[in-house]
Amino acid sequence: MKIAGRAALVTGANRGFGRHLAAELLARGATVYAGARNPESVDLPGVTPVLLDITDPASVAAAAKLAGDVTLLVNNAGVSTGADLLEGDLAQIRLEMETHYLGTLSVVRAFAPTIAANGGGTILNILSALSWITFPQVGAYSAAKAAEWSMTNTLRTQLADRGVRVAGLHVGYMDTDMTARVTAPKSDPADIARIAVDGIEADRYEIIADETSRQVLAGLSGGAAALYPDLP
Repeated sequence: MKIAGRAALVTGANRGFGRHLAAELLARGATVYAGARNPESVDLPGVTPVLLDITDPASVAAAAKLAGDVTLLVNNAGVSTGADLLEGDLAQIRLEMETHYLGTLSVVRAFAPTIAANGGGTILNILSALSWITFPQVGAYSAAKAAEWSMTNTLRTQLADRGVRVAGLHVGYMDTDMTARVTAPKSDPADIARIAVDGIEADRYEIIADETSRQVLAGLSGGAAALYPDLP
């Protein structure tokens, strides 16, 4: 898939990794719709701001109608509440699932027919190494990302014969507002955006963006003992 000349929509494009993705697509010659709950906060020159709350079906439908020429959809919008699965607020845990799983699915359902009708294209879901491994402090986020990963695999098989490629990006921590309190090493989101778009152009189904994700992926075959060596 060549990016130049494509129409792309990036959700959560007003800041953080989404803004870097939009900038990278724009630099490669795409027409970019920048989805955000507050489109006035989109400050990237050259993009078209679009009101888009992925948890609001009416907002999703309106965005799909407005961006009717899209052949590349990047599902980046997300949230990290830090909710504890055992003691945290269930409303926050639901928000994680409503955003990463049901919200992303809602956007795919709205745009997939458009992409197919426009001759085919690509959907990229921004996943995480935390869809494969988890820790108590990110339990709600990881559970929602794991659900999104499973959804990505299902949609990949369902949409393949319609000319719509569904890919997933796995990455560890990036240096964005969402990880401001994280002290672990972080990748430069601009670098990861380039890797992501390279992966789209190479028609990869799975884009493993950093060493953390490669190590976790390698550990999956070892089961719980490999991923959680401190378990008694």
